[in-house]
Amino acid sequence: MHLPRQLGPLHDLPDTPEAYDAVLADVTEQALARLTPEGNLEHPDCVDDIGDTSLGITSLLALNWQRGKDPRLPEAVNRSLAFHLRERVYTEDNPGYPNLRVRNSGLPYARYTLAAGAHPIGDWPSTVWALLQAVNVLDLADGLVEDGARDRLLDVARGYWRWLTEATFFNPQEAGNQAIGCVVGGLMLANHLPAAERESVRERALELYVDEIRAHRVRDRGALLPPEHGGAYDNNYGPISLSFLAQAHRVSGAEIFAEDGEALARYIDARLTNGGFDNGGPRYSEQHSAFESVLGLRYFGARIGSDLGRYRGDSRWARHAVKVDGEVDGHFAWMLVWQIQDTTRWHREPSTAAARHQLRSGTVSVAFDGHLTPAVIEAGGTYYLPAAVNRQHGHGPVVDGFLFCRPMGEVRVRDVRAEGLTAKLVTKPVVGRDHVLRHVRSLYVTDGTHLWTTVAVERLPGTPYLLAGLPYATDDGDRVRRTAEGQVTSAGALRLTHPESDGVDYFDARAERTQEEAAFALAADPRGYGNPDEGWRHLVSSTALEAGPAPGAPEDLHIFAVRYGPTGPFAPTFTYDDGSGLTVHTEAFTAVIGEAAGDAHGEPELTLRAE
Repeated sequence: MHLPRQLGPLHDLPDTPEAYDAVLADVTEQALARLTPEGNLEHPDCVDDIGDTSLGITSLLALNWQRGKDPRLPEAVNRSLAFHLRERVYTEDNPGYPNLRVRNSGLPYARYTLAAGAHPIGDWPSTVWALLQAVNVLDLADGLVEDGARDRLLDVARGYWRWLTEATFFNPQEAGNQAIGCVVGGLMLANHLPAAERESVRERALELYVDEIRAHRVRDRGALLPPEHGGAYDNNYGPISLSFLAQAHRVSGAEIFAEDGEALARYIDARLTNGGFDNGGPRYSEQHSAFESVLGLRYFGARIGSDLGRYRGDSRWARHAVKVDGEVDGHFAWMLVWQIQDTTRWHREPSTAAARHQLRSGTVSVAFDGHLTPAVIEAGGTYYLPAAVNRQHGHGPVVDGFLFCRPMGEVRVRDVRAEGLTAKLVTKPVVGRDHVLRHVRSLYVTDGTHLWTTVAVERLPGTPYLLAGLPYATDDGDRVRRTAEGQVTSAGALRLTHPESDGVDYFDARAERTQEEAAFALAADPRGYGNPDEGWRHLVSSTALEAGPAPGAPEDLHIFAVRYGPTGPFAPTFTYDDGSGLTVHTEAFTAVIGEAAGDAHGEPELTLRAE
């Protein structure tokens, strides 16, 4: 079973001028064949996300005309623009819309669905999208759009902006991508206004960004992020927010957008595996955006010097939004316009800077969560998620059903590189059911092909084991498929266990159900509105790799040693010395882990050499 949206890396899409000309040529042929006598360019099956879609196709036709002067396009552009202005601009309040601050304002807006009162909750983002389509057409109007129609479109765009920022509450869905998109619309609109009005709209856009978006950022993994539907980050919308920040910086030059975009880009870089797999989010766990992400990933990947284009995209939307039949839809057309206009090239080399929440080398990577517990491990082409036991999720020692994973105090990190090896030592204070404070020291070492994990903790009672991950997916090049297997070797006894129950709150990796489907089934609200991250946290237990203690550990320590990746001999040894600490010797390296108390400043001590 392949994960339906985890497909090829986005930087594999050709982005030469010739490639984009081909994309626009395809859109043009589809649009001219679809254009109705009334000028409608909407897909015949379009029901929702409809208020901006015809105008979005119009903007793509306008861009194509500016690039190639196809003589068929002026008539199509003017007819379709007239259709939008005549049929898709609403000025009477939509019955049931809950977010108005001014009733009967008479200001124009775009509807999410056309029938009055049918589904008004989506009118705010639909109007943001319509504003963005409108300003793109205005940018491309010279020599193409008739003066009267251009003036009318400018008036409508003004009205969209006022409806979004005066007649309704701002960002009513708490979706950072929508809110930043509105700011971008205002900044682009300002460029078409007389001087005094231009400055007023620009100032208001910047004010909204600072007060209504930036001030409400959510912290995750050390970064401040624009919230998405109540969560810190979403696989679909987070990269779209990054694209909006790129466009905001492109059109305004305001440094605040560059700063926040770089922060979000570094966060994405840290949570992405080397192979571009990621999961998690308040709306979508595994459904990735595609072309909507390219602008931001490419623009900020170049700025931070990292290969963000490894992010896997949704190939259905590889170039533009489409319906089920694969035919073009105008929704998100503004992002394709900006992507084509921007000339930034992909940065294809990984960042060489150490990142607190990531370890990455070659084909191996570990993305860590806010507690410095692995969120995704990638080795040997397999992706491992945190396993669940007794309603606890993570990676760490388990005894009597209790997972020593959640920190009780400051988590310390030490990064070391030596002789082709990359290592991270995480020291985490934890407290178990007995209320005794222990120090879990987790060492992660990779040579770019294997990942060695060594976990040391003060000796535990009973029969402890290491919860070492849930094998979930395998990378077979251009796609990611589900799996319940992985190449893992342990110094102690190793077993792969599966839940005995098949209930909704148990996840068996052998089943065809995806993580996202399981997460939505456990979410508080129906699919599409519930938070899958919260749902997944309700999981009781899952498929899990369980590794017993390694033999030969010092008598006052339990040590667990696991190697991910290609199999082969694995017989690590451990010695302890009061002066230097714990020495771990494997077939590939020797590491010395300092005392749990750390150096004079409490920071972890680690030395490493290759064998």
